[in-house]
Amino acid sequence: MTINTSLSPTDSASSQHEALGSNPTTEKTLAIIGAGVVGLCCALQAQARGYQVTLFDRDLPGKGASFGNAGYLATELIDPLSTVDTLKQAPRLWLNPKGPVCLPWNHLLKVLPWLGRFIKAAHPDNARHSREALTQLNRESVPAWQRLLSKVNAQDEIVHAGYLLVWESAQKKPAAQQHMRYMQAADIPCEYVEGDALAKLEPELAQQLSHGVYFPQASRVKDPYQLCEKLFQVFTDQGGNFIQAEVKRLLPEVMLESGVEKQQVRIQTVCDQASTNCPLHNEGAPEYRFDKALLCTGAWGKKLLADLNLKVPLEAERGYHITLPNQQHKLKHAIGSAERRFVLTPLASGLRAVGMTELGGLKRGPIQRRFNVLKHHTQQLLPALKTTIEKDCEQWMGHRPTLPDSLPVIDQHPEHSQLLFAFGNQHLGLTQAAATAELILAISEQESPFMPTHYFSVSRF
Repeated sequence: MTINTSLSPTDSASSQHEALGSNPTTEKTLAIIGAGVVGLCCALQAQARGYQVTLFDRDLPGKGASFGNAGYLATELIDPLSTVDTLKQAPRLWLNPKGPVCLPWNHLLKVLPWLGRFIKAAHPDNARHSREALTQLNRESVPAWQRLLSKVNAQDEIVHAGYLLVWESAQKKPAAQQHMRYMQAADIPCEYVEGDALAKLEPELAQQLSHGVYFPQASRVKDPYQLCEKLFQVFTDQGGNFIQAEVKRLLPEVMLESGVEKQQVRIQTVCDQASTNCPLHNEGAPEYRFDKALLCTGAWGKKLLADLNLKVPLEAERGYHITLPNQQHKLKHAIGSAERRFVLTPLASGLRAVGMTELGGLKRGPIQRRFNVLKHHTQQLLPALKTTIEKDCEQWMGHRPTLPDSLPVIDQHPEHSQLLFAFGNQHLGLTQAAATAELILAISEQESPFMPTHYFSVSRF
């Protein structure tokens, strides 16, 4: 991964342009805080509109939640997490030691206000509102990826191989057929499969399964981190800068330039002294100035938002994965287990099992029994991998940015239009990244977006 860190701390907007090496016709500068897949897509969209872009992240690009997701573009997930049905099932799922919902008791008090908003979001009118937004955003998600990747000659990063949602119990056939009809009513192509048709799709799974719903037009990426590396390489090849530093504060300002008022954003950072991707500083917190700043910090942006007088109920939803190197050949498709509620995906880096919805905050470490649950579920569907799971299994835990209504924030600050936001895509960060980038740049440039953006207001809470 090539890193361009040519930008140095500066107090002057004009000297900043000079430090960036921008040509005389380039006047727009943009800072993007967060170098995950959403931030990277936004960076490329901004470059296409003539911005000189600098990415900030305390970690290397693509190393957060973008690294560990399932790699599946889950456009069929049009229902918010909070519905009346979800609330009815929640106690059972939480109390099941092998279930997908986890809430550590010692974190319960901290998350109670968020849970209150989550319950409110389940009201049928609120859930319908979220479903409308997710349906429109997801419908455009894969086309947006295709548009972006075609511009950077990386169309082959998407694999159009289909997705299979499976059931093990024959008693759940009516549930599968009902789900198929629900998806078809939403114009999502799918078909019910069982017997020989199911075995033909996934021979390795056939003996463990009863039936499934097949989505023939579904897509996945070859590998989510590989994709981020590709996007970042294109970004730097096009003159983009990356600074490995933690952004501590965003300060909107109005400057006088040749007697004309000009909006800017002052960014205060703290560098890890061990980082080789951060300019050297003599003293104090290094600062930078940009024409605009875009917050794509995922689950990590709550304090930055609070400092901007924005009350956003952002919570870190911890997700887990295990990856089995060299076992991706076991499956042809991304697989979702309707009963076990986890996903198996064949990626370039191996066969990956992803799951868990754990409201555990940002500070605590991973809980080993969550990995053990994923190992158990994987072994139940693929018994031949028992030895591999025990001996050669990579483990990872990351933080999804989750909001009570399951919708992201894609908006500008209500008082400072030079401050932009694109975060909170929950389980659909990879799926919606390219579409989110198109929407926020349309808002920034006062263009016509492909869908109404009021759903994603930063002030909706």
